[in-house]
This record gives sequence, structure tokens and C-alpha cells, in this order.
Amino acid sequence: MSLVRTYTRPRVFAAAVLGSLVVGAGLGVLARTTGAGWLTDLLDQIGTIFTTLLQIAVIPLVFTAIVVGITSLRKLGGGRTAARLGGKTVLWFAITSLIASLIGIAAGRLFDPGSGGLGAGVAATAKNADKAAKSVSSWGSWDAFINGLLPQNFFSAFADGNTLQVLFLAVLIGAAAYSLGERAKPFVDFTTSVFEIVQRYLGWIVRLAPIGILGLIGAAVSNYGDALFRPLLSATLAVYAGCLVVLFVVYPILLRFVAKVSPAKFFAKAGTAIQFAFASQSSSATLPLTRQSAVNLGVDPAYAAFATPLGSATKMDGCAAVFPAIGAIFIANLAGVQLSFGQYAGIVAVAVLGALATAGTTGWLTALTLTTAFIGLDAKQVALGIALIYSVNPIMDMMRTATNVAGQIVVPTVVARSEGLLDDEVLNAPVDRPRDSPQEAKVPTPA
Repeated sequence: MSLVRTYTRPRVFAAAVLGSLVVGAGLGVLARTTGAGWLTDLLDQIGTIFTTLLQIAVIPLVFTAIVVGITSLRKLGGGRTAARLGGKTVLWFAITSLIASLIGIAAGRLFDPGSGGLGAGVAATAKNADKAAKSVSSWGSWDAFINGLLPQNFFSAFADGNTLQVLFLAVLIGAAAYSLGERAKPFVDFTTSVFEIVQRYLGWIVRLAPIGILGLIGAAVSNYGDALFRPLLSATLAVYAGCLVVLFVVYPILLRFVAKVSPAKFFAKAGTAIQFAFASQSSSATLPLTRQSAVNLGVDPAYAAFATPLGSATKMDGCAAVFPAIGAIFIANLAGVQLSFGQYAGIVAVAVLGALATAGTTGWLTALTLTTAFIGLDAKQVALGIALIYSVNPIMDMMRTATNVAGQIVVPTVVARSEGLLDDEVLNAPVDRPRDSPQEAKVPTPA
């Protein structure tokens, strides 16, 4: 087995990150207590290189992820029934993502993670304060927002690194490619390849995270002392609080009043999948259980066959809605930045429009990167925030993934009820009598 494969195992990676935090903090303390400016500069340079490598991926990631997400909707199936089912599924994905992101913002405002700690120290640094002021000024009014949305030309948005304009262009181009169908296939294939390349590149950079974290944490400790560890508890509590509200308040309301399904019966039949997701921290690994749980709840096996795989890649209320909202507030507080109404609106917009860009184990990282880039937070502060989040990420990720998987079962249940594809006999059957889910299921079409 190669060193890379061994190193990127979750436990090995977590141990490497933890070790880099300890070593980085130790070097930062050493630099701070001895006045070794050269060591602080070296740590800062390591962190800067890591930040730059991450930033390289942002613009191509935003553009290709959104275009691929929009054009991939054609793969849901043929016929008017399949199109209607796919449209309803995506609509409910967007609705629940909207609600989850608002809850994430509320949890972030309530717990206010990162405030009163490192934020004051960073805000006092003139360089960071200037960057923060520039990023906030562009969101000062709705006029500035609308004007900033439109690039001078197609290439200037990419050349200037304007994430908002790139996202706007991606939505337009993705919609145009979708409308052209097969005629746009060469472009879609090329964009998909670029997206996969960017994802692979980002995966490689993530493997360098322990080195980057060592530099970022070391430089931060040297400059700001032990204040940066204080916000982590509040950030973790905010994530759990937001996800628990979505899991045990929002979903039961949708189940009871929209799907006409008992929440108790839902959790009885979907509990195994949710528990496995909590333990495995992987929506993809949970997919077989997710699909079977939907079928056991009475969802037509044909519809479950494409709704749950779609959800496992794009329906991430924990990772791509609740968490990015809290993460953005956390990072803004660390940087001493007061988010504007426009930036909060941007967080919600990314949660709704950017869900299709998140997939697999790096979904939270992609979502947080998209969100913070979209609302204009300073890249170095984002990297520092990500470094801190990595130290408690396994704890956060358990709750996020459980919420993701629950939503991936709830939405097909809601849509199936609205389309007459929910079998109440199967729904009301005992938990130990699962309904078979055929491997070769097809979307039903009207007679």
C-alpha cells in the first residue's frame, strides 16, 4: 500500500493534523517567548504558500462546479415524469438548504464563535484590517451588489478573481448548456473533466494540510498567543445546535405536515442509516443504507434509485448549509469583520445554488471555500479558520453527516408523497420487514 493511501486514511490524517497543531503551537510559543522573528517569518511563509495553493483552485472550482451541477440535471432520466420528479427533488433540496442555512446563521449569531478572542488581535493588525475593510466595502449596498455582479467582459471576471461574477457567469452558461442538450455535450464533457481535475488538485492540497496548519497555527500563536483556541468550543456547539434543530425540528415538520409521515416511524426506519452516517462521517459510504431506508419508508424503489444517489452528492444540509454559515461567521469574527446583510444573503445564496458543488468527504471544505470566497473574506484568515476547524472537524463532521443523510431520506419521502409514489402499506409495515429495492429500477412513466 502506498504512503499516500496510508497517509490519507481518516485516522492517520486526523493524527497528522493533531500532531501539526501541537508542533505548530509549540513552535509559535517558542518564537513568541524567545523573540525569534526569523521563526515567525518562516512559519508565516509556510502558511502563505499553503493559502496560495488553496486559492489557486477557487475560481475554476466555482465555475466548473456550478456548470457541472446544472447540466447534470439531465441525467435524472427521460420523459416528462422523470423531469417532473427531478425538478421537484432539486426544488426541495433548495428549499431545505435555504432553511438550514438560515438556521446556521441564527446559530452562528447566537453562539457568536470566534468573538472576543483572536478577532481583536487580528483587527488590530493594519494589513488585515485594510483587507477586511475592502472586502466589506464591496457589500455596502444593494447597488454595489448588483453592479459588482456584472463583469465588464467574460474574461475580466476570471482575470480579476471576482468570485461573485464568476458564479453569475457559471449560472448563465450552465443554464445555456442545459438548454442545448446534446449539442453542448463536448463543452459539458470538457467542463466536467476540468472540475474533476480541480477536485483532484484540491485533494492533493488537502493532503498538505498538516504542513500548512503547522505554519498557520505557529505564526498565529507567535503573533496572538493562546487566544485562537478559545473560539473552537463555541464553533462546535453552534454546529451541533444548528444541525440538531434541522434534524429534530425542521425535518419532523416536513414529514408530519407535507409527507404525512410519522416522525417517530421515520427515525425508526431511517435510524440505522443516520447512526452509520454519524459514525462513518461519509454520505457516500452510507448510500446503500440511505436508499434502503427510503424504500422501507414506502418510497417507490424506482424513484429511490436515482433520488438518493443524487442526494448523497448534492443534498448536504449539514456540510453545505448549516456549517458554512457558522464557519463564515467564525472566520469573520476571527478577522474582526462585521458581516453585512449582503454577505449574509450571499451565505444563503451559496447554500442554495452551491449545493451541487459539494460531494464526498471534502464537501464541507468545498462549501466553506465557496461561501467565504463568495462573500469576500480574506484568504489568509480563511486558511487560518480552516486550520482551526481541522482540529475539531471529526467531532463536527459526525453531526453534519448525520444531518446530511437524514435530509437525503426526507426529501425523497416528501416528493414521493406528492407524486403518489409513497406506499403506505410498506410505510406502516414493521421495521424488521424491509421492502426489496430492485437493482435495475426505472422511473415510472404515465400510461
